[in-house]
Amino acid sequence: MLVESAHFRTTERPLCSTRLESQSYVLSIVSLPGQYAASASAPTNSIAIFDKATLRRVDSLPGHDVATTSLHAVQGIVGGGTTLMSSGRDGSVKIWDPRSRSHSIKMTNSSATRALLCCDVSNDANTIAAGTDMQGDDALIFYWDPRKPAAPLRTHSSTHSDDITTLAFARAPPPPGADAPRNTILSASSDGLVSTSNADEDDEDEAVCHVANWGCSVSQAGWIDTPGAAAGVWAASDMETFSTWSHELDPRQSLDIRSPVLHGRRTWVTDYLITCAPHVPHAPDTLGVFTGSNEGDIALLSSADLGSPTAPWHIHATWTTGHVGVVRALLWDHQVLLLFLVLRRPFMTDARPQNNVLVTGGEDAKLHVWPGLVPADDEMEVDGAAPRKRSLELEELEQEGKRARR
Repeated sequence: MLVESAHFRTTERPLCSTRLESQSYVLSIVSLPGQYAASASAPTNSIAIFDKATLRRVDSLPGHDVATTSLHAVQGIVGGGTTLMSSGRDGSVKIWDPRSRSHSIKMTNSSATRALLCCDVSNDANTIAAGTDMQGDDALIFYWDPRKPAAPLRTHSSTHSDDITTLAFARAPPPPGADAPRNTILSASSDGLVSTSNADEDDEDEAVCHVANWGCSVSQAGWIDTPGAAAGVWAASDMETFSTWSHELDPRQSLDIRSPVLHGRRTWVTDYLITCAPHVPHAPDTLGVFTGSNEGDIALLSSADLGSPTAPWHIHATWTTGHVGVVRALLWDHQVLLLFLVLRRPFMTDARPQNNVLVTGGEDAKLHVWPGLVPADDEMEVDGAAPRKRSLELEELEQEGKRARR
């Protein structure tokens, strides 16, 4: 069951937009200080850098040969600041130096090149993990010390038996009473397994902590560390099913994410899951689940009890008419305090800053920045004269942006 939130809000126009130069898909988006980075699919496989204030492209990195498969913003590896890390089907993980438009560190497995499908970095930035595709009967997890990039420190080959689609180090401490290693890593695979392992364990037979067999190809997974929700793991499958698990990977619920639908004064029907994010407004104590339609619309859903298959779901917001086709990438940028519209001219009636913006990219090669959600007592009216004024401001800004690009 899907219920409309008391503070439901719909947005039909992004704050600003741009597009990739070619007809590439936008595969992933990450936030850097003052900039967004977006990885593109073939034919370019590049990483584009955009100014947050205007979405003007300020740089482009070559990415990886064949395909760039994952993109992260990381801290503490190069000079202590924030930089980009990416993995690719060329068998490498790269740490990028935007000043030279090239990588400053390149981690590879010199003994045999394997396509890398995902990567992540530990909290102390001393361990980088990457998961491979399946070759023969093996799919591997490589672990590098970025200070010694020529070869992996260790390799785990028995965790999964098919393409490794997700790796994610635990960011929050384990729940009280949990016996978890310092560097716990979550992995998921097309073999249907969701696993947690000790990334510091050299003996791979001793590395795996917990394993769950979902019985379907897992496309995404992540940690649930929202303060109000029980700690655990979420996962999504290629068949648009969604599941939650305890920290020890005991099953909590599994459902078709397309089944919570809304009909009535408003209608929402989910076609696919985009991603999940914690700490979203109006759902601060649970996990925000972002879903999409085949027409390119986006909705934010949540469940008050991720462990109950009968708990109702709520729809908090929709963002519509921006994309055409499937939305591939989504970033909830809750650290943006002043967006370009506020810096240049206030569009809100009381001139307060806009924060919590949504950044999306899709198969239409478009990149959009949308107004996010604000606490209920700060929301502007969605009916009446104020939105009309805001619309006129947006139209003026779009025209100014077009003239600037010329």
